[in-house]
Amino acid sequence: MKSAAPHSERIDRLFSTAEARLERWYALVSVAQAWAVKPDRAARAAVEVALAELRPAESFFAYPGPRLLRAVEDEIAQGDAGDVARLVRRIYNALLSSGYRADAADWETSDDGADSDGMVRLPPRLDSADTRRPYFETLIVSPAPPSRWPAIALDLRRLRRPEDQFVYESVVVGSFEDALLAALFNGSIEAVVIYDGFPFASQHDAPILHELLASQFGSQANGATVEEQGAQLARTLKRIRPELDVYLLSRRNVGEVAGDAEVARHVRRVFYGIEEPLEIHLSVIEGVAERFETPYFDNLKRYAQRPIGTFHALPIARGKSIFRSNWIRDMGEFYGPTLFLAESSATTGGLDSLLEPTGTIKRAQDMAARAFGCDRVFFVTHGTSTSNKMVEQALLAPGDIAIVDRNCHKSHHYGMVMAGAQPYYVEAYPMTAYSMYGGVPLRSLKKALLGLKAAGRLDRVRLVTLTNCTFDGHVYNTRRVMEELLAIKPDLIFLWDEAWFGFARFSPFLRPRTAMGAAADIEAWLQTPAAAEAYAAQAKTLGSDLDPSDARVLDARLVPDPANVRLRVYQTNSTHKSMSSLRQGSMVLVRDVDFHRVEAQFKEAVFTHASTSPNLQIIATLDLARRQMELEGYELVTRAIQLALDIRRAVNGHPLISKYFRMLDAAEMIPAEYRASGFTSFLRAGLTWGDAVKAMREDEFFLDPTRLTLVCGTAGFDGTQFKGLLASKYEIQLNKTSRNSVLLQTNINNTLSDVAHLVKVLAEIAGGIDEQLKQGTDAERAAFKARVKSLMEDVPDLPNFTRFHDSFREKGATIEGDMRAGFYAAYHEDGCEHIPLGSEEIDKRLMSGPDLVSASFVIPYPPGFPIMVPGQVLDAGTIGFMRKLDVKEIHGFNASRGLKLIKPSALVGREKTTPAPGARGATGGAKGERHA
Repeated sequence: MKSAAPHSERIDRLFSTAEARLERWYALVSVAQAWAVKPDRAARAAVEVALAELRPAESFFAYPGPRLLRAVEDEIAQGDAGDVARLVRRIYNALLSSGYRADAADWETSDDGADSDGMVRLPPRLDSADTRRPYFETLIVSPAPPSRWPAIALDLRRLRRPEDQFVYESVVVGSFEDALLAALFNGSIEAVVIYDGFPFASQHDAPILHELLASQFGSQANGATVEEQGAQLARTLKRIRPELDVYLLSRRNVGEVAGDAEVARHVRRVFYGIEEPLEIHLSVIEGVAERFETPYFDNLKRYAQRPIGTFHALPIARGKSIFRSNWIRDMGEFYGPTLFLAESSATTGGLDSLLEPTGTIKRAQDMAARAFGCDRVFFVTHGTSTSNKMVEQALLAPGDIAIVDRNCHKSHHYGMVMAGAQPYYVEAYPMTAYSMYGGVPLRSLKKALLGLKAAGRLDRVRLVTLTNCTFDGHVYNTRRVMEELLAIKPDLIFLWDEAWFGFARFSPFLRPRTAMGAAADIEAWLQTPAAAEAYAAQAKTLGSDLDPSDARVLDARLVPDPANVRLRVYQTNSTHKSMSSLRQGSMVLVRDVDFHRVEAQFKEAVFTHASTSPNLQIIATLDLARRQMELEGYELVTRAIQLALDIRRAVNGHPLISKYFRMLDAAEMIPAEYRASGFTSFLRAGLTWGDAVKAMREDEFFLDPTRLTLVCGTAGFDGTQFKGLLASKYEIQLNKTSRNSVLLQTNINNTLSDVAHLVKVLAEIAGGIDEQLKQGTDAERAAFKARVKSLMEDVPDLPNFTRFHDSFREKGATIEGDMRAGFYAAYHEDGCEHIPLGSEEIDKRLMSGPDLVSASFVIPYPPGFPIMVPGQVLDAGTIGFMRKLDVKEIHGFNASRGLKLIKPSALVGREKTTPAPGARGATGGAKGERHA
C-alpha cells in the first residue's frame, strides 16, 4: 500500500513545507513527552501515529535522514519513552534552528555521539570549528532499490575533502514524480544527479503532484520511454527550478546523449554510468561554487583588507577622518571600520566602473543575467525610477508614441517628458470602493493599438509600458499581452515595470507571469510548428493584415506571425524592494533581439542618469542579492508566500478581528470578467491545485499572494491614520495606503514571529473598538457608524485621463499628445496662472470655458499616480476628485496658491515642437528603418 504523501486538504500548504514539517515534528515531540510522563499503551500508540504521519515527507530531506529515523523507531520498539522524547526533541530543535547544517552533534543517534556499534559516524567536517561552510543537499534519482539508497549517499559522503568549499548531504529518490516532489518541497536542494532507468510513478499517494503535472507541465513526461525519462526529468526540473545544476548519468551512447541540443540546454554535464564518482562530487561542488561567487563583492572584501593610500576626493574612505575625530567618532562606532575600508572613488584595483564595466561589475551583471533569465543586466544605484527613465530615454525619441498605463509610477511620465515621446494613456480598471486602480485590460491595449493603426500612426508606436505587478498586486498575463499586441505590431517594444515583482522569478508559479519568464516561453513557442499553424489558421480567418475595422480582431485571441516577430522585452526591478539589496539597488533586465541597434543610445542613457560616483555598497549588495536568490530564492519566496497566506487566514478567520478588518481576496480585487477560471481565493474550500495553476496560467489578471490589502475603513480608520497608529504605537511599518485600506506585503525578510505580532496587534485594536462601542453612548456609536459610512461608501469617483489640449496634439493624432511641450510651457511664469481649487472661476470655466489646462504633474498620495499631467485639459471629474481629497501629501499642488494652469493666451498660436513623422532624432535612422 502506498504511503500518504506530504499534503493537506488546504491548498496553500504547498507553500508551507518548512512550517508543516515543524508542526508535524512538534506534534511528535508533544506526544513523546506525554508518553514519557505517562508510559501507557495509548500514549505509545499516539507516538507511533505521529511518527507515521511525518515519515513520508521526510524521505525528501537529508536531515534527520534514514539513520536517525530508524533510531527513533528502535527506541519506540524498545519502549524507551524517555529516550524517544529526548531524541525527537533534539531533532526538532535542530530543524527549528537549522543547527544540523553546522553542528555534527545533531546527526548523532545518541547523546554521547556513539552509534550502536560504538563508532561515531558523523558527516565529515561538520564538526570543524574553523570557518562555517555553507550546507546544501543534492538530489539523487536512482533506479536502485530503496535498500541501496543509504549506500549511494554514503559513497558520495566518503568523497568529501577538507578543501571542499561546501558541505552537502544526499537525498535519494527512485522515480520521476518523487524527484519533482523533492524539488518542490526541499528548497535546500541545489544539485540533481539523475541515473538512467528509473520508473515514473511515485511511491507516495501524491494528488497534488498529479494536479501540478497535468496543469502546469502537461502529461507528456509519463509517456516518455525509460531511455528518455532522464532527459525529460531534467527539462521538467529546470522548468520548476531553473537555478538547479542537473547532471545526467547514462549507460547509453553518451556522445549521442551529450550532443542532443535539448539535453545540453538543461544538463550541466553528462557522465557514463558511475565510472567517475569523484568527478560527480567535484562537479556538484563546482556548480554551486559558480552560483556562490560574487565577483564584485569578493573583490571589494579583498580591497578592504589592503593598505591603501588615498589621495582622491573621498575623505570618508579608510575612515581616518572619522575614527580620529573628536566629534563624529560615534559614526565609526555605529557602522564599524569595514564600511569605510570598503569605500573608494577609484575604479582601479578591480573595483571597475559602473558606467563602462569591463571587470568585476561586468561579470556580476552577466551572472545576474543568468539568474534572471535574460540576455543582459544593468545595475542601477539610484532606484527603479532611474532605471525606467534610462530605458525610455534609450528607446524613445521625440515624436515616438508610447502606450502608457496612466496609473504607472511617476518616473514613466517624466521619462516621456525627457524623451519627448507622446504618451497614449490607457486606463486601468477602477476599484472605486477602495480608491485604487487595477491593471489595464488587454482589450483596452488592443483597442489603442488598432485605433492608432486605423489613424495611420502605427509606424509611430514604439513602446508599451505597463506595471507588473501593480502596487496593489495585480499581475498581468504577460505572455498573452505580448503575443496579442505583437500580432498587431510585430516590432513593438515592451517595458515591464516589475519594481515590486523581482522575486517572482524564483517561484515556478509566478515566473511565467514575469516579463522574462513570458518572453522565454514566447521565444520557445515561436520556434514550434504549433506557432506557425496557429498563425496560418488566424490569417485564414482574419487575414494577415488584421483590419482594425473588423470587430472580430478586437475579440479574437490573436497570435503573432513567427516569421516577423522581433521579440524586444525590457524589465526593471527594484531589487531592494524584494531581495537583500540596500535601498535604491535596482536592475534593468534586457531580452531584445535588436539590442545591438540601440546599444549605443542605451549607453548614452546610462551616462545621462548614472552617477560617476556610485555607491559601492549598493553595487555589492546587488551582486549578493543575485547570489542569495540563485541559491535559496526558491525557498525564501515560497516561505514569503506562505506567510502571506497565514496572515490572510488569521485575519479573515478571526471572529473578533474580522468584525472590523479584512484582507481583500482576488474576487474583490479583480472583476469576474478577468478571472475566467473562476478563481476567488487561495483559501476557498474545495479549491484544488489544478484550479489555482489554471488561474495563474490563463486568467487575464492574477493577484500576487504576497501583497495584502487590509481594509481598515470598517474600523473607522482612514489608511493614513491607521498606518500612523501602527507605526507610532505598535512599531509596525506598512507600505502604501488608500482612503480606507492599507497595503502590507510579505517578503523574504519576514518570519512567523512577525505574523504573530501583527495578528496580536490587530486583535488588540479590534478588541479596543469592540469595548468602546459596547460601553459608549448611542451618539458615539452613531458617530462611529457615520465615520465608517463616510470611508466605505461616500468615496469619490476615480478620475480618468481626459485629453491633451489641441495645442499639444498633432493633426491626425488620436489621444496622444506632446506632454514635453506642456511641461516646458510651465517654465514661463508669465504664461501661467494660479486659481484656487475651490473658486467659482474653476466652475465657471468648466461650464463655459476657456479650458483649464494643467501646467504640471499633480500627484496625490494616495493614490500615488498623476491625476493631472502637463498639457491635460481638466474636467469636472478631475476637479471633483481633487476637492474631495483629504490626504496630506499632494505633489505638484500648492493649496495656498491653487491649481497651476497654462493661460489661455499662452495656448493661442503655440508653435508645435513635435518633429515630423519618421524623424528619429537621437536614435537615428530614416523613416523606413526607424523601428528596426
